Amino acid sequence: METLNNLFGAINSVVWGPLMLILLLGVGFYLQIGLKLMPIRKLGMGFRLMWQGRDAKPVPGEKKKEDEGEISPFNALMTALSATIGTGNIAGVATAIALGGPGAIFWMWITALVGMATKFAEAVLAVRYRETDSTGYHIGGPMFYIKNGLGKKWLWLGGAFAFFGAVAAFGIGNTVQSNSVADALDSTFGLPHWITGTVIMVLAGAVILGGIKRIAKVAGKLVPIMGILYVVAGVLVLIINAGQIGEAFSMIFYYAFNPHAAAGGFAGAAVMAAIRFGVARGIFSNEAGLGSAPIAHAAAKTKNPVRQGLIAMLGTFIDTIIVCTITALVILTSTVWIEGEAGASLTALSFDAALPGFGNQIVSVALAVFAFTTILGWSFYGEKCFQFLFGTRSIMLYRVLFVLAIPLGAMANLGFIWLMADTFNAMMAIPNLIALALLSPVVFKLTRDYFDGKEVLPGEDLDHNKG
Repeated sequence: METLNNLFGAINSVVWGPLMLILLLGVGFYLQIGLKLMPIRKLGMGFRLMWQGRDAKPVPGEKKKEDEGEISPFNALMTALSATIGTGNIAGVATAIALGGPGAIFWMWITALVGMATKFAEAVLAVRYRETDSTGYHIGGPMFYIKNGLGKKWLWLGGAFAFFGAVAAFGIGNTVQSNSVADALDSTFGLPHWITGTVIMVLAGAVILGGIKRIAKVAGKLVPIMGILYVVAGVLVLIINAGQIGEAFSMIFYYAFNPHAAAGGFAGAAVMAAIRFGVARGIFSNEAGLGSAPIAHAAAKTKNPVRQGLIAMLGTFIDTIIVCTITALVILTSTVWIEGEAGASLTALSFDAALPGFGNQIVSVALAVFAFTTILGWSFYGEKCFQFLFGTRSIMLYRVLFVLAIPLGAMANLGFIWLMADTFNAMMAIPNLIALALLSPVVFKLTRDYFDGKEVLPGEDLDHNKG
């Protein structure tokens, strides 16, 4: 076990090292420039399309036949957000501040603004190159836009993504999440780990075994409700701490470019630490570039890739610019962060400082619901990766194994599992980023045609290097 720990530790330090972060940011920056900052300029349009896509009704003037897919565009976004909004928004932000100082939040914002273009491109390609399986369901994601966009000689790369995704789902999207919930409920309410694991298994199993339509239906209700309640709780804390908000923003901008000296239990942080932990935790939180979210967007009831891309990019904005910022400001307007706390406990203590007796419980419940929805979203991601490798008949086997792993995660010591899952999670990004870079001309052309009124729909030829 020690040998495996050392092996995965060495691999992890590479795949989550500076080169990977530069690659993730570099591809995102390239796409953002190639799109002429469209994801930022058209943010309002994205929110309008999301609102119109709640019931998958066609936009006025659009033909009904365009509604191909299983779930509404809104529920596709909620399914993606269910997997995205999770421990990264609560524990990840706190870790970024604890290790990188307040300036890390600025670099989280930069990661999100760049990541909006990445998420847009992922969804565009997912809808453009999706397929219909033997049961009539639409399936897509990086493995399919690699296969259908780059040609057969790149099929091995799609297989690599699917393998990493199927394995990573058991860790980052399952056992790690159930363990986080079990820890939070044990420390706050004294609930034994095995009870938490069993309850999550039963509840998640009832949803997961019903497939994407049931997952999307639950995510479409649970994610907006819990997300709004968490933001409202955060805003309430900020109203109480209103006098410190200005100083919190000043610290974020100042320490993004200046080293932070040690204070209290805070060990201090160099500028490079702010950049490193801000970017790493930002990507961990919003998953832009990892290739997970486009698997959900491929199932959307739309025939227009760009329209779904405009909705998909909101996931990064909502996750990081809204939810993570609320968490960051709650932490920075309290004084707990300089006392040496880190992770979810730092966020809980910061809420509790403003809302004594309630803050800790709010964070524990939020963490439990966010982690639960993450399990639902990642079950679908892993299932589609497994299906790509082993065919449609393998789906139910994967669902059953995924559900059975939940209580094991809740009761296990996850040091090695976390390390392995984190490593495979990062390795998903490599095939995806290669595909995004090579297929970027397709994204640029589809986007140009859409805004010029010359929409190119799936099935029509595009002039790009295929094969």
